[in-house]
Amino acid sequence: MSRDRGPRRLDRGVLAAASVTALSLTASGCVVVRGEKEVLPSATRAEAAKALRQFTTAYNAADKSYDSSLDADRVTGALGAIDAARLKAGRATSPGGNPAHTPLVLSDARITIPAKAGWPRWFVADTAANKGGTARWVFVFTRDGLDDPWAAAYLTLLDPDVVPEFKKDANGWAEAVPANSAELAVPPRYLSKEYVSYLKGGGVKFAPGSHTSRWRAERRRNAERPGLVRQYLDEPLTQGDYAPLALRTADGGALVFFATRHFEKQTAAQGASVPVPNKAVRALTEGEIKQSLTLEFVSNEVARVPEGSGRVEILGRIQGMTSAKGE
Repeated sequence: MSRDRGPRRLDRGVLAAASVTALSLTASGCVVVRGEKEVLPSATRAEAAKALRQFTTAYNAADKSYDSSLDADRVTGALGAIDAARLKAGRATSPGGNPAHTPLVLSDARITIPAKAGWPRWFVADTAANKGGTARWVFVFTRDGLDDPWAAAYLTLLDPDVVPEFKKDANGWAEAVPANSAELAVPPRYLSKEYVSYLKGGGVKFAPGSHTSRWRAERRRNAERPGLVRQYLDEPLTQGDYAPLALRTADGGALVFFATRHFEKQTAAQGASVPVPNKAVRALTEGEIKQSLTLEFVSNEVARVPEGSGRVEILGRIQGMTSAKGE
């Protein structure tokens, strides 16, 4: 069932309800070339701000018309997968565009740019928005080369008081944590796999919360409902634009952005039928729903991982359905 797909789909239902450009450091006398080994800021602050504006413009255009081609080069990874599927469903159910469109307005942007060597280059934008109440919209923008546009790979909505303070040098640049860092309770490269293992079998690596213990309990309750069997399968996403990205926090730990894929198979008992899905789900469903329906989701999470030992805390998660199959 595993398949890492490139860009596309933000659950704009979540966004509506809750609801950085060429890396040329010539101004400071530095030029970045592919394959360089020197540690340099991933972007200038002006470039990062411009990338955020370009994303917002493209996002609003795509959301208004339900046309994924309008923001295809501004989203990628988990966010891109969620975004594309939601736009596809929206276009199928409302070909004339989004009748409930309200432009997204981002403000009070706090840009955190790590100094690092090699690719991908990336930075974090922590913003306020006109949707989601007081929640902060925390984006990660990435790009793989000088000729690539900056694209948003991760987005989570966080309460302002849980956004951590990042470690920065004298010039205000942050520190990117290597994916294989052994300084953390869980190296970033293994976080997606460990989270999937936790959802299946539990354990003590993750702190209790809405995205850990309470989510597992909700699944158990759903699985026990009479007349409809629910089975769950979870997969890590770790390659390419789904790779985890981590920033050092002031306390020595890290804020880690990572992605996972989830399947939920609903099978009706003999003589019963699977609940009829809504139009959006049907728009993303292949095959005829007779006895079962398998839903596929992509999720992007952000976690606070302590230095040394201790439990990982999942601070936020946005999940969107990307496809379904009827049988």
